[in-house]
Amino acid sequence: MALTHDQLTGLYTAIVTPMTADRQVDIAGLKKLVRYQLEAGASGIVPIGGTGEYPALSRQERKAIVAACVEAAGGKPVIPGVLSTGFEDAVEAGRDFAEAGAGAVMTVTPYYASGTQDGMRSYFRAYRDAVDLPVMLYQIPRRTTVAVTAEGVQAMTEDGSIIGMKFSSYDMPEYIKTIKYVGDRIAILSGEEPLFATHVALGAKGGVLASASIYPKIWLQIFELARNGKLNEALALQNRIDPVIDTIFLETNPGPLKSYMAMAGMPVGGVRLPLQGPSADTLAKLEAVAKQAQSAALA
Repeated sequence: MALTHDQLTGLYTAIVTPMTADRQVDIAGLKKLVRYQLEAGASGIVPIGGTGEYPALSRQERKAIVAACVEAAGGKPVIPGVLSTGFEDAVEAGRDFAEAGAGAVMTVTPYYASGTQDGMRSYFRAYRDAVDLPVMLYQIPRRTTVAVTAEGVQAMTEDGSIIGMKFSSYDMPEYIKTIKYVGDRIAILSGEEPLFATHVALGAKGGVLASASIYPKIWLQIFELARNGKLNEALALQNRIDPVIDTIFLETNPGPLKSYMAMAGMPVGGVRLPLQGPSADTLAKLEAVAKQAQSAALA
């Protein structure tokens, strides 16, 4: 069933793609991870974004991953990432995911042949017309080097092109402006762990978080506190896992995250090229924070 903007609330976990020892997609492990998230209280699943290693997967693998997530989710929303560089490839992916049962797609701003604000508005309008699924705009300028302005998001909202947005940026003035312009008409979801509680307190309907792959329950507690006006309490709870968050993002996601998950008793395999496992220095830091988390009984 196609999603509406009012269903985009709470925690949507940006899950890793589990791999076998020979770097093949581990479908059984994937389904187990999906069930773990939903049993913990996540509202839905966001597979094959950056955390899910979209660029390293084949078209067939991506579709199979989405189908497996839909099966394991048992009716809960599955919103796969679409990180293709070109319009036709992105449309092809979106149609594949619609056939696999996705409830929406999370489509990144075009980033190699990056367009003007009008160009990106036209891109998403044409994309929504071409793909029979609701679209969530994925904005992550530190990876793409482009960003849709608050005015651009407002125009896309007026076009009916998007039902939500994953806001992965530290630009707080632009975030506040975006909430002001469209926060009552589409769902703005935070994509930044360090700013999650603050984003929610200022109007985000929830978040799409990579580290929820390992700590969904803590992020859900933070969410409930922040949306009920208890920002200081939410930040205090977030401080407990800040060392983990800082460390798993020392190198390109999801390499350190996957290593940390193994240390925490949730092995999900390694990453595919061009990514590699964490450096020795990062591994040592991961081991240290894993021991601290274990002693603090984080879960």
